[in-house]
Amino acid sequence: MSRPTVAIIGRPNVGKSSLFNRFLKKRIAVVDPESGVTRDRNYSECDWNGREFRLVDTGGMVPDTKNAMERAILDQSDFAIHEADLVLMVVDTLVGVDQADERLARIMHTAGKKCMLVANKVDNDILVHDTYGFARLGLGDPHPVSATVGLGVGDLLDAIVERLPEPEAAPEDADVIRVALVGRPNVGKSSFINRLLGENRLIVSDKAGTTRDAVDTPMELNGRKYTMVDTAGLRRKYKVNENIEFYTNLRVIRAIESCDVAVIMVDAAAGLSVQDQRILDQVLEARRAAVLAVNKWDLIEKDDLTADRFTADLKERLAQQSFLPIIYISALSGQRVKKVMSLVDRVHSEHHRRIPTSKLNDFLQKAFAKRKPPAVQGKYIQFKYVTQSETAPPTFVFFVNRPEMVRKEYMRYLTNRLRDEYGFEGSPIRLKCRRK
Repeated sequence: MSRPTVAIIGRPNVGKSSLFNRFLKKRIAVVDPESGVTRDRNYSECDWNGREFRLVDTGGMVPDTKNAMERAILDQSDFAIHEADLVLMVVDTLVGVDQADERLARIMHTAGKKCMLVANKVDNDILVHDTYGFARLGLGDPHPVSATVGLGVGDLLDAIVERLPEPEAAPEDADVIRVALVGRPNVGKSSFINRLLGENRLIVSDKAGTTRDAVDTPMELNGRKYTMVDTAGLRRKYKVNENIEFYTNLRVIRAIESCDVAVIMVDAAAGLSVQDQRILDQVLEARRAAVLAVNKWDLIEKDDLTADRFTADLKERLAQQSFLPIIYISALSGQRVKKVMSLVDRVHSEHHRRIPTSKLNDFLQKAFAKRKPPAVQGKYIQFKYVTQSETAPPTFVFFVNRPEMVRKEYMRYLTNRLRDEYGFEGSPIRLKCRRK
């Protein structure tokens, strides 16, 4: 399920990044007395009282500026407003209303977005009275907070959660598999979908970045229904320098979160890059099933062992993700393109697989007999029983006498044994420990 987006905007040096860090309870955004420090967009996942949302920090907005950098920041903030489900406009209580605040308020009225006015730097109760003047901006009653001290932040988060849109309902047709095509720019995602459809439905160009938005394309193959989502190519952060590029990447992440299976496309000629690994990490962090498709295989000079060597290299570099199926394709010629969808069906089934509790406990006895968890501080750890609590991804709860003492190495051992026993090809799995 895609998380709603909350954007923090305001003129320079009102404390947007400090508020961003306070919400997340860690220092992610750079905070400095000098205005204009935040230029690139920061975003992170936020959770409050069980509601998850994506929080976006923006640079200081200077309306009507002639400065090129300030103009670029203003353009990116405009994109933030456009993409957000809720906007927090931060003002400085110590300074009061100025012309920049008034212009930003007019921008918000024109945008027609849900907006909350946040009066920052209210470090004591006496300063609360100084926030009333911001009511003339016409954005409702200001919420007094101190990002540095933390006063009022919990109440603000309560108010934010109340204003967030309700979680999206599950799609009406549960039999449709939603497949997101992700990868670096110009790796062949649009060509792949066009080859599946047998027509040039999507624009294909040698120029990287042709696809900007996530594009949904319904299709049916061998009686199975799919929604194919072609996404813009994800770039390295330091290459995200166009105003629109940051929010294009944000849309890709939303597409990943809303898909059932992600097909991660890799350029055979370029091999697996650091950026490919980052994309893969994003897919698995979203707990989505995945298939690794190596495209442009027709351009590689091959002998009988080329695919084996390529696969061995991939498996070595993806040691922690060795459960991902790998297939070599050519979107241009159509080689093995339809077989990708057979793999999608398979990993989708594995992602939703459920193991009976009786079989799981037989498995636990064998795994425990083969290798017991090491004692910690002279205390023995006993695994009592295990059950599967969820699917998509498969989630297993182990009941233990001392869950806090179970080491990651032993949980990794149990994960590997589960895969040896039951497969779960292409699907991340989660293990939890609870006290008996």
